[in-house]
Amino acid sequence: MDYKKAGVDIEAGYRSVELMKEHVKKTMRPEVLGGLGGFSGAFSLAKIKEMEEPVLLSGTDGCGTKVKLAMIMDKHDTIGIDAVAMCVNDIACAGGEPLFFLDYIACGKNYPEKIASIVSGVAEGCLQSEAALIGGETAEHPGLMPEEDYDLAGFAVGVCDKKDMITGENLKAGDVLIGMASSGVHSNGFSLVRKVFEMTKESLDTYYDELGMTLGEALLAPTRIYVKALKSIKESGVVVKACSHITGGGFYENIPRMLVDGTHAVVEKDSYPVPPIFKLLAETGDITEQMMYNTYNMGLGMIVAVDPADVEKTMKAIEEAGDKPFVVGRIEAGEKGVTLC
Repeated sequence: MDYKKAGVDIEAGYRSVELMKEHVKKTMRPEVLGGLGGFSGAFSLAKIKEMEEPVLLSGTDGCGTKVKLAMIMDKHDTIGIDAVAMCVNDIACAGGEPLFFLDYIACGKNYPEKIASIVSGVAEGCLQSEAALIGGETAEHPGLMPEEDYDLAGFAVGVCDKKDMITGENLKAGDVLIGMASSGVHSNGFSLVRKVFEMTKESLDTYYDELGMTLGEALLAPTRIYVKALKSIKESGVVVKACSHITGGGFYENIPRMLVDGTHAVVEKDSYPVPPIFKLLAETGDITEQMMYNTYNMGLGMIVAVDPADVEKTMKAIEEAGDKPFVVGRIEAGEKGVTLC
């Protein structure tokens, strides 16, 4: 008896690491110390000495059951972008700059080419957010997971000067809400998606005119990363008063998280285009509008609150970063919460 006969292929693990090295290398920043394969990832903090009061920000997340679609479609090179996005967007939402990322892949069987494909997506997410992929873990779980299955999660660390943190403390009535377009469903609510649509390759390969693509392509579209957009706003001189990353729980759960006592958010539903995938999902699954807005991003992945005088400058900064901004609402005085109208 040996480890391979028990279900763990050490040689496949070595092969995976070799195949992923080319992808990881692209994400390196000057602060990264050492190479891939050490017991820990090392990152120099020399630069943060320039800050008055540096604060480390961290985020950990996964892709939920969206990975099941990647498995059915046998397309594994974008799911890693989702894992990175879910972590770095949270850091950017607090005013931070992502520094580095580590991934964790659990699989039933280590297929080196598949693992490398997953990591190529992680590396792409790191490139989009300018974070270094400084380490990770691939764990083979024979007997615990089916051979073809895997799960993916990650952990990111970022930094900001305390004075630049986005806390919402200066939010007030009259401030304007600007939303940034999402790429689709992103990485939340897929357990409901999988109940609504038949999860077969044939179903996911079905082309829909209203989507302009197949169902699988629309659902697997990677989560938008908003790091550069928020950085662009900051560099334009605008102070973001509050920010919300619209993830699981949709508008009703996430928008109140950006508010302070005595403030109420009002969002106008017709102020921006809702992507067709949400209409198809709601109609096919007979899902109420309230449930849709309480589960999905409905076309807005990130919402910022700014002073009315800064709206034009904010919109321009977001556009320059390659994202689509919309003025979607306002802050009013009232009980902490959100109203959709």
